[in-house]
Amino acid sequence: MNATQVIKELKFKAIRSSGSGGQHVNKVSSKIELTFDLENSNSLSEFEKEVLKTKLSSRLTKEKILILFCEETRSQHRNKGIAIKRFLELIKTLLIRPKKRRPSKPSLSSIKKKTEHKKRTSIKKALRKKPRLD
Repeated sequence: MNATQVIKELKFKAIRSSGSGGQHVNKVSSKIELTFDLENSNSLSEFEKEVLKTKLSSRLTKEKILILFCEETRSQHRNKGIAIKRFLELIKTLLIRPKKRRPSKPSLSSIKKKTEHKKRTSIKKALRKKPRLD
């Protein structure tokens, strides 16, 4: 995945932000809507697209488009930067392959120590019993 190529495929739309802010909110479009068309992306391989489709299935539209919003600051430019940063982090984290778990074996010395310890405790407990008078 090449980040600069992916950023070129992003589409932005400025919307009026909701919430408090008085007259400023009513006249300035500072909220950013970032859209990314996963299906028609040229910067991602087919394998990467399939991985993202499965992992982002709940966040994608029917047309396989990812939509992110950002309205944290009053600046449209800063919101755009935050949205891009979030998008790239999301994609990078989802494309990381988890390492396969290899089951470990106990070392020979640890097995030996364990059996010796078991023998010692069994002898200790055997000595606690009442002697048999046969």
